[in-house]
Amino acid sequence: MRFDIAVLPGDGIGPEVMEQALKILDAIALKYGHEFNTKEALIGGCAIDAYGEPLPQDTLELCKKCDAVMLGAVGGEKWDTLPGDKRPEAGLLGIRAGLGLFANLRPAVIYNALKDASPLKDDIVKDGIDIMVVRELTGGIYFGKRGRTDAGEIGEAAFDTEMYSVYEVERIARKAFEIAMSRRKIVTSVDKANVLESSRLWREVVTRVSKEYPEVKLNHMYVDNASMQLVRRPEQFDVIVTTNMFGDILSDEASMITGSIGMLPSASLGEGNMGLYEPVHGSAPDIAGSNKANPLATILSAAMMLRYSFGLEEEAKAVEDAVTKVLDKGYRTVDIASEGTTVVGTSEMGQLVRDEI
Repeated sequence: MRFDIAVLPGDGIGPEVMEQALKILDAIALKYGHEFNTKEALIGGCAIDAYGEPLPQDTLELCKKCDAVMLGAVGGEKWDTLPGDKRPEAGLLGIRAGLGLFANLRPAVIYNALKDASPLKDDIVKDGIDIMVVRELTGGIYFGKRGRTDAGEIGEAAFDTEMYSVYEVERIARKAFEIAMSRRKIVTSVDKANVLESSRLWREVVTRVSKEYPEVKLNHMYVDNASMQLVRRPEQFDVIVTTNMFGDILSDEASMITGSIGMLPSASLGEGNMGLYEPVHGSAPDIAGSNKANPLATILSAAMMLRYSFGLEEEAKAVEDAVTKVLDKGYRTVDIASEGTTVVGTSEMGQLVRDEI
């Protein structure tokens, strides 16, 4: 099978980690008989330097013509003084909007070999954690009506509005249930329905959509309780689906319990099979070019692309299993190294994963 992939290496360590992920795709193509046709373009700071804007129109048009998009990292101190809409991060917002990406997938996985990196106690982590946070990405309070007003005697006041439509909740809920069908078949919908009217609608719609997936168990949980349960009993969670703001917070909390940001991939999905795949970590310009960056988050993002955009479950599992085997053998990049492990560089880590495939 042939797939067209837009490759946006970006800034800092982005090109280095992307290079290793592409080599992994080469290994998958060779083993399974696929063809991955990659086309590179600029986004972020490098695009600002070349074109004066963080998301050139040519980049967006290329992405729209491809089956999926892989992104490295954007940003750096060099561009920190620019206005918000001209900074590298604006390129991320622009491409998500331009591609209609409404569902952000953030896996939080604690590997057995990396349990010591987690801030949680051993009796909580047990045999590892595997949680998928599905965050609504284009609605809610981040995109609602906002402003400031004269509140009379108490002075100036500000407001931000949380609003969700039935359509927005239905489509993110279906994504969550579809993902759960290929996992442990448990969805936890997180809201604040005891206080917020928008959360009451959210809960009603998610409950209705759940009837389309009778094999999946649905739990409802208030966001304050969910934040506590993530650190108290994380093994109870399989797929968490929630609003933009709650998802922003909970996905970061879930990432933190893994203790290894260099290991965390992500995906942003739209209608159909289009997706944008990127590591959670930043551009880390201080180590760019030094062969120290951890490429595993980008490699695991490529595995997510194989699964969610291309429907290649066996191939995705092969990449993930290869990463696990390399970690089990004690190989680490410097960010996840511990006593008794073997420290390797970016390119060496990529080659080790490729060898396992």
